[in-house]
Amino acid sequence: MAITKSAKRAIRVSTKKAFVNSKVERTMKDAVKTLRKSVLATAKTAGEDLRLAFKALDKAAKGGIIKKGTADRKKSRLAKAVAKVSKK
Repeated sequence: MAITKSAKRAIRVSTKKAFVNSKVERTMKDAVKTLRKSVLATAKTAGEDLRLAFKALDKAAKGGIIKKGTADRKKSRLAKAVAKVSKK
């Protein structure tokens, strides 16, 4: 249990940051899942889903939730999958 005033404040700040980070991470994962489903179904909305997934990945990388290289790798693979489906 935190005793000092600064320790109590640190717990509050940490809790708030954890909440925001989990929300950004959940948004990112949902966007990627939606895109993968639309790619499998060869949906026409794959372009819009790709845009939303890129936005979510960039936001997660900017906040330090995932590393920049991880975001770039995921974006590359998702774009490649969409391009493969759109050729058909």
